[in-house]
Amino acid sequence: MERGVLERMHSSRRIPVSGDDNETEEFDDESKTKKTVAFSTRFINFVTRYGLLWPCLALAFIVVLFTFSVVFYTRTLVCVSSSTSSYFQPHSRFAFFGFDGLESDFGSLGAPWCRSKHEKTVEWTSKDLISGLEEFVPIYESRPIKNNMFGMGFDHSFGLWFIARWLKPDLMIESGAFKGHSTWVLRQAMPNTRIISVTPRHPEKYLKKGPAYVDQNCTYFAGKDFVDFGNVDWKSVMKKHGVTDLSRVLIFFDDHQSELKRLKQALKAGFRHIVFEDNYDTGTGDHYSLRQICDQTYIRGGGHSCFKDSDEARVRARRKPFWEKAMDIDELCGPSESWWGVRGYMRDDFNHSNKLISYSEHFQNSRFVESILDVYWEVPPVAGPSLTHQTRYDPARSVPPVVEDGRYGLFQRLGLGRLETSVFNGYTQMVYVQISKPES
Repeated sequence: MERGVLERMHSSRRIPVSGDDNETEEFDDESKTKKTVAFSTRFINFVTRYGLLWPCLALAFIVVLFTFSVVFYTRTLVCVSSSTSSYFQPHSRFAFFGFDGLESDFGSLGAPWCRSKHEKTVEWTSKDLISGLEEFVPIYESRPIKNNMFGMGFDHSFGLWFIARWLKPDLMIESGAFKGHSTWVLRQAMPNTRIISVTPRHPEKYLKKGPAYVDQNCTYFAGKDFVDFGNVDWKSVMKKHGVTDLSRVLIFFDDHQSELKRLKQALKAGFRHIVFEDNYDTGTGDHYSLRQICDQTYIRGGGHSCFKDSDEARVRARRKPFWEKAMDIDELCGPSESWWGVRGYMRDDFNHSNKLISYSEHFQNSRFVESILDVYWEVPPVAGPSLTHQTRYDPARSVPPVVEDGRYGLFQRLGLGRLETSVFNGYTQMVYVQISKPES
């Protein structure tokens, strides 16, 4: 297609073919100066006859067309790194004048948003997020674990830091610490606040093989002292730490357990502020997430069609080669058109538990979640893929980014351009929620 376009462009610059050989020879012999004079003369004659209105309108149209083309191009150009797997080969994903049409299209396939009891939202704004990014980038550059493979990337690290810094809790609890990166992020947000880390393996064990972080002001339920979050006597722990107001506690889950299960456990203990790191999209992940639970046909952007000739099927098939996490209809839908959870299954515990559930049960789960939700807010990607060059998550299933595609100047000013592109490949819809007991 590009070849055809280029040929048309070149052909438009060729000398018009004429049946009169003498006329063609005369045209070839004319100098550039003479042609310029001839054009000027014709232009003056045109203006004398018709005035300046039409030339001005034509010039304005060209300027508008050019501006639209540049903006449209910069917002949709996405370069795919050649270091990706062999299936995801480099593509030029630009939609310049619709030649390809594969724009980022944030949310075009739906980004189901859990409904809260009173439709409350967070206090912060996009301006607060941009200001936070400018502050966080140099902090992130000083992280002790540079290669946090299988752990949080930049997007979620920023989200956790920003939320903790904004809420200023009296105590922070994390379930799942891995090498300690999330503990370090919490510490950067709140330098003097106590942290409780509940994790099967103590982060110090990773120090033998490479970088890890162990916090000196943290109480670890780890190793031989490990107790699962749901089995901790939180009343005694809160008393020991002098915490009387549980609304001043922030819980961070990165333990790959069913988020429905963790939500019920946190609610029973009396906690209100929760962050789930891996809020997996429908059809993906190793545990039942809030995003999956709230993916319902009555929710805007929710629900799916397993019909192979549907618009959704065609869009998904078209986008799949460009994004590693994109799914086609065959991958999304299980037997009997069961698309909820992961092909009709509710996964838990790193996918060690895999329970088949009916749509009715899935629906009731969403109604329960809505009954206790005061606030639901998904952390947005920090920037569009034309800037970060991320290749994993499909923007069509995501909320819009903080820094939109095309805002290269802002991206550079915030310092995001200094980071290696691999740190932007870990986005999985991290979510912050506030919960309270159902209203009677």
